[in-house]
Amino acid sequence: MTTVSIAAWLIQFFNIACGISAIVFPLFFVFAFATHPGLFKPKLVKNEDDIIKRVRKNRLMHFGHVLMIFSVPLLILTAVKLTFLTQAGDLSGLGFAGGIVAILGATFLAVDKGALCLTVSAFDTLPDKEFAQIKPAFRTISRKASWLKLVWGILLLPLGFILLAIANLGGLTLPAWQCICLLLGSLLLLVPDGFEVVNLGASIILIAGLLPMGLSWLN
Repeated sequence: MTTVSIAAWLIQFFNIACGISAIVFPLFFVFAFATHPGLFKPKLVKNEDDIIKRVRKNRLMHFGHVLMIFSVPLLILTAVKLTFLTQAGDLSGLGFAGGIVAILGATFLAVDKGALCLTVSAFDTLPDKEFAQIKPAFRTISRKASWLKLVWGILLLPLGFILLAIANLGGLTLPAWQCICLLLGSLLLLVPDGFEVVNLGASIILIAGLLPMGLSWLN
């Protein structure tokens, strides 16, 4: 294979990987948000009791959080592709910044789900009497004590995609309506825990915008 053909193959592989990523990660989000209890009875998560009611013996939700971790590389690939697309427009600087912020946010998504969700899922293996004894641990989780404050970095994820959507609106490579879906879906992902029905709606909006993007990248 010549250098040119290798480069062409790598570009094709990258585009296919990005296309699959853009199609799959919103589907993971839909499942993850749809498995939260009290989906259609939104309530702000305020303390450890609220957390315990949501997570105790909820295997489907734990699996949804595992899918969210698996979505991290998919999010990064999608962000990188969207960043490249912004370089053809007038807002390339904003697009580059958005890509960096989105990638950082995806990293913090892995931190959040690993620290708060996988750990909590392990507590499900305890019998009720022993589980009751670790309630103070959930208090520290609800307060984001010590280094757990780092999980607030997850907010960078939707913020990064908001910047990418705006930057691509200023370009010619993506239809405006797809960028608007990406913008609106990302904005709605900023709602706090307890309002997962909004996050679910946001994920569906993301599918509307990212599915045609992903399919075009596959070609």
